[in-house]
Parts: sequence; C-alpha cells; structure tokens
Amino acid sequence: MDQTKMKCCLKCFQRPELPKCASAALLLLRLIAGVAFVFHGWGKMQAPMSWMGPDAPIPGFLQLLAAIAEFGGGIAWILGLLTPLASLGITITMLVATYMMMIVMKAPFVSLTGGMSGELGLTFLGVAILLMAMGPGKFSLDAKIFGEKK
Repeated sequence: MDQTKMKCCLKCFQRPELPKCASAALLLLRLIAGVAFVFHGWGKMQAPMSWMGPDAPIPGFLQLLAAIAEFGGGIAWILGLLTPLASLGITITMLVATYMMMIVMKAPFVSLTGGMSGELGLTFLGVAILLMAMGPGKFSLDAKIFGEKK
C-alpha cells in the first residue's frame, strides 16, 4: 500500500483534539459501557451462531457478527482501540436489537412493570454513535497510535 493510501486509512481513526476533562468523561463512558458489552457478549460467544435459539429469525452468521460486535467491541471500547470500527459494529447491532425489541416484539421504551423495554438498546445506540463521532479521547490507544486531528 502506498503512503497516500496508508495516510488516508490512518485518518479514519483520528478524531478531534479534545480537552482533558472531555477525554476523562469519554474514558469513564467507554469503561462502563465497554464492561457492560463484554458481559453481554461473553454469553453469546459461548454459542456464537446459535445464541438466539433454534427458532431465531436471525441467521447464525449474523448472530456471530453481533456476538463479535458486543464482546470484541466492548474490549475495544475499554482500550480505546479502533473505536470508530468497534462503534460501527455496536451501532448496527443495537439498531437491530432495538428494531427487534420495539417493533417486532412491541416492547415499550420503558416498562413500568420491569418487563421488556427498548431503553437499554437505545441508550447503547446513543453511546455508540457518540463514540463513533467523537472518538475515544486522549486517554486511549487510538490517540497514542493514530494521534489526534489538530
């Protein structure tokens, strides 16, 4: 790959320079959401192509992609590594999860009785979009490896 193409690829992982307090807030958000996704994804990784059960409307290959997005994306968020790519995978996964929960299963946004609801998927969707747009901040491997846009 020539230098021009390499620089273009590296720029995909550069994000705007942020103040330290904003980077600290992004670090806290990444750690909390990343750990949650590692836990959510770990169970799925035990049976990555069949975690939804035998009668699932989602093909096994797409279940595998969701398991990788959650488990691998959670690790990536914790480290702040390849954050835009991890966030893209989680965004797609949360879009599908929210669609399945709120449209197909007709769950409310918030359940007042403690039942199924769409708020968690939508919250994680918002986090993923934020991290995809803003990047992981100064306290990340992305910042160390790819630098920040000046």
